[in-house]
Amino acid sequence: MAPSTATRARPVAKRARRSKGRHRRLKQRNPLLSLLIEMTTVTVLALVITVVLRLFVAEAFYVPSESMYDTLTTNDRILAEKVSYLHRDVDRGDIIVFKDPANWLNEEQATPGALRRVGEFVGILPRSGEGHLVKRVIGLPGDRVFCCDRSGRILVNKIPLDEQEYLLKDAKPSLQPFDVVVPPGHLWVMGDNRAESADSRAHMGGPGGGFVPIENVVGRACCVIWPSDRMTMLRPPETFKKPGLKK
Repeated sequence: MAPSTATRARPVAKRARRSKGRHRRLKQRNPLLSLLIEMTTVTVLALVITVVLRLFVAEAFYVPSESMYDTLTTNDRILAEKVSYLHRDVDRGDIIVFKDPANWLNEEQATPGALRRVGEFVGILPRSGEGHLVKRVIGLPGDRVFCCDRSGRILVNKIPLDEQEYLLKDAKPSLQPFDVVVPPGHLWVMGDNRAESADSRAHMGGPGGGFVPIENVVGRACCVIWPSDRMTMLRPPETFKKPGLKK
């Protein structure tokens, strides 16, 4: 006699119950696993986005000296944006962050620890300035930069600069005379605190003649982001908009 339908169905029902039990146990474990996977994914994506932004959009830097005082001062955190130089060239009056072109920073600098380096790389901490400088662009490739005329002003392509907008009150544009023509692919840079800035003038007799290769430029300092009472946008002064400066 053939087995009844009810008898045949019992093993199937047993397997179904065991399957449901396993499913319930998996379901109990899944929320914690899902949360862990989600948190890991979000963290990795956030780090990737931060690194991409630092490499291609903007990067924070720490100002370690008074060479740009009082436009920038010690302990200022500045943001160097990189986007504008994707569609335009470096311009006169820009405040730029650039890699040390020829051992300008010959003084011994403190080496940041491993954790700080990681923080700087991913962009959650400002770069300490190691191997980088911040100065104002005075001369572009082909410009003749001369100091000084009878009124003590710096001339760019025979046009005098009115630098009182950003120099310290009553400070002279330069006590060191010079007459240079900026070579192709290079810049002539100076600090706003001329008496305390080891800029292009201080390196005229060294490798590179004091000129900064444009390829060394990291970005344009667009704003001070910290401390809060120093927050401000950094714009090129009016004197660099004189039409006679352009060759």
